[in-house]
Amino acid sequence: MAMNVGSGGDEDEVVSAINTTPLVDVMLVLLIIFLITIPVVRPTVALTLPKETNIPRQTKPENIEISVNKDGDVFWNAKLVPDNETLFQKLKTIAVLNPQPEVHIRGDQNARYESIGRVMFACQRASILKVSFVTEPPPKG
Repeated sequence: MAMNVGSGGDEDEVVSAINTTPLVDVMLVLLIIFLITIPVVRPTVALTLPKETNIPRQTKPENIEISVNKDGDVFWNAKLVPDNETLFQKLKTIAVLNPQPEVHIRGDQNARYESIGRVMFACQRASILKVSFVTEPPPKG
Protein backbone atom coordinates (compact mmCIF):
# COMPACT_ATOMS: atom_id res chain seq x y z
CA MET A 1 0.00 0.00 0.00
CA ALA A 2 1.53 3.21 -1.12
CA MET A 3 0.85 6.57 0.34
CA ASN A 4 1.66 9.91 -1.18
CA VAL A 5 3.09 12.26 1.42
CA GLY A 6 4.24 15.73 0.53
CA SER A 7 4.78 15.44 -3.22
CA GLY A 8 5.83 19.05 -3.25
CA GLY A 9 4.54 19.49 -6.78
CA ASP A 10 1.27 19.86 -8.60
CA GLU A 11 -1.87 19.59 -6.51
CA ASP A 12 -3.86 18.53 -9.58
CA GLU A 13 -1.84 15.36 -10.18
CA VAL A 14 -3.97 12.23 -10.70
CA VAL A 15 -3.52 9.50 -8.07
CA SER A 16 -3.44 6.11 -9.76
CA ALA A 17 -3.33 4.01 -6.53
CA ILE A 18 -6.55 2.69 -4.96
CA ASN A 19 -6.94 3.24 -1.25
CA THR A 20 -7.95 -0.20 0.07
CA THR A 21 -8.01 0.69 3.78
CA PRO A 22 -11.80 1.26 3.95
CA LEU A 23 -12.38 -2.01 2.07
CA VAL A 24 -10.21 -3.94 4.54
CA ASP A 25 -11.99 -2.29 7.49
CA VAL A 26 -15.42 -3.29 6.18
CA MET A 27 -14.28 -6.86 5.45
CA LEU A 28 -12.85 -7.29 8.97
CA VAL A 29 -16.09 -6.04 10.53
CA LEU A 30 -18.11 -8.48 8.37
CA LEU A 31 -15.78 -11.33 9.28
CA ILE A 32 -16.20 -10.64 12.99
CA ILE A 33 -20.00 -10.47 12.63
CA PHE A 34 -20.09 -13.82 10.79
CA LEU A 35 -17.78 -15.48 13.33
CA ILE A 36 -20.07 -14.39 16.16
CA THR A 37 -23.41 -15.25 14.54
CA ILE A 38 -22.64 -18.61 12.85
CA PRO A 39 -22.46 -20.72 16.06
CA VAL A 40 -25.80 -19.28 17.20
CA VAL A 41 -27.59 -20.14 13.96
CA ARG A 42 -26.25 -23.72 13.74
CA PRO A 43 -29.24 -26.10 13.59
CA THR A 44 -29.39 -29.01 16.02
CA VAL A 45 -31.54 -32.11 16.14
CA ALA A 46 -34.16 -32.07 18.88
CA LEU A 47 -33.25 -34.85 21.30
CA THR A 48 -34.20 -35.88 24.78
CA LEU A 49 -30.93 -36.90 26.38
CA PRO A 50 -31.00 -39.69 28.96
CA LYS A 51 -30.97 -38.80 32.63
CA GLU A 52 -28.70 -40.48 35.15
CA THR A 53 -30.45 -43.47 36.64
CA ASN A 54 -29.43 -45.73 39.43
CA ILE A 55 -31.60 -48.83 39.63
CA PRO A 56 -31.06 -50.98 42.70
CA ARG A 57 -29.68 -54.32 41.67
CA GLN A 58 -31.77 -57.39 42.29
CA THR A 59 -29.38 -60.09 43.34
CA LYS A 60 -30.65 -63.47 42.31
CA PRO A 61 -28.60 -66.59 42.86
CA GLU A 62 -28.59 -67.37 39.13
CA ASN A 63 -27.12 -63.98 38.13
CA ILE A 64 -23.53 -64.11 36.92
CA GLU A 65 -21.13 -61.48 38.22
CA ILE A 66 -18.08 -60.84 36.05
CA SER A 67 -15.42 -58.54 37.49
CA VAL A 68 -12.55 -56.89 35.62
CA ASN A 69 -9.70 -55.49 37.69
CA LYS A 70 -7.32 -52.68 36.72
CA ASP A 71 -4.82 -55.18 35.26
CA GLY A 72 -7.45 -56.60 32.88
CA ASP A 73 -7.91 -59.90 34.76
CA VAL A 74 -11.44 -61.31 34.45
CA PHE A 75 -13.18 -63.01 37.37
CA TRP A 76 -16.32 -65.17 37.16
CA ASN A 77 -18.10 -64.94 40.53
CA ALA A 78 -14.74 -64.15 42.20
CA LYS A 79 -12.85 -66.99 40.42
CA LEU A 80 -10.15 -66.05 37.91
CA VAL A 81 -10.91 -66.88 34.27
CA PRO A 82 -7.64 -67.68 32.46
CA ASP A 83 -8.54 -66.47 28.95
CA ASN A 84 -11.30 -65.12 26.71
CA GLU A 85 -12.12 -68.49 25.15
CA THR A 86 -12.82 -70.00 28.59
CA LEU A 87 -15.06 -67.02 29.39
CA PHE A 88 -16.92 -67.52 26.11
CA GLN A 89 -17.44 -71.24 26.79
CA LYS A 90 -18.82 -70.50 30.27
CA LEU A 91 -21.15 -67.84 28.86
CA LYS A 92 -22.32 -70.24 26.15
CA THR A 93 -23.34 -72.82 28.76
CA ILE A 94 -25.48 -70.33 30.67
CA ALA A 95 -26.95 -68.76 27.52
CA VAL A 96 -29.06 -71.87 26.83
CA LEU A 97 -30.70 -71.87 30.29
CA ASN A 98 -34.33 -70.86 30.55
CA PRO A 99 -34.77 -68.22 31.96
CA GLN A 100 -31.42 -66.90 30.94
CA PRO A 101 -29.44 -65.42 33.86
CA GLU A 102 -28.36 -61.81 33.80
CA VAL A 103 -24.68 -60.91 33.52
CA HIS A 104 -23.49 -58.10 35.79
CA ILE A 105 -20.14 -56.58 34.81
CA ARG A 106 -18.14 -54.89 37.54
CA GLY A 107 -15.27 -52.93 36.01
CA ASP A 108 -12.52 -51.27 38.03
CA GLN A 109 -12.45 -47.53 37.54
CA ASN A 110 -8.84 -47.78 36.33
CA ALA A 111 -9.45 -50.75 34.00
CA ARG A 112 -8.85 -50.22 30.30
CA TYR A 113 -11.94 -50.05 28.10
CA GLU A 114 -10.44 -52.81 25.98
CA SER A 115 -10.63 -55.28 28.89
CA ILE A 116 -14.29 -54.58 29.57
CA GLY A 117 -15.00 -54.53 25.83
CA ARG A 118 -13.64 -58.08 25.52
CA VAL A 119 -16.10 -59.23 28.20
CA MET A 120 -18.98 -57.48 26.42
CA PHE A 121 -17.92 -59.02 23.11
CA ALA A 122 -17.86 -62.49 24.68
CA CYS A 123 -21.39 -61.89 26.04
CA GLN A 124 -22.55 -60.81 22.60
CA ARG A 125 -20.99 -63.86 20.91
CA ALA A 126 -22.64 -66.15 23.47
CA SER A 127 -26.06 -64.51 22.86
CA ILE A 128 -26.52 -63.20 26.38
CA LEU A 129 -29.65 -61.06 26.35
CA LYS A 130 -29.23 -58.94 29.48
CA VAL A 131 -25.87 -57.39 30.40
CA SER A 132 -25.70 -54.76 33.16
CA PHE A 133 -22.93 -52.62 34.57
CA VAL A 134 -22.52 -52.31 38.32
CA THR A 135 -21.52 -48.82 39.44
CA GLU A 136 -21.27 -46.87 42.67
CA PRO A 137 -24.27 -44.62 43.35
CA PRO A 138 -23.58 -40.90 42.93
CA PRO A 139 -22.73 -39.06 46.13
CA LYS A 140 -25.67 -37.29 47.73
CA GLY A 141 -25.08 -33.78 48.72
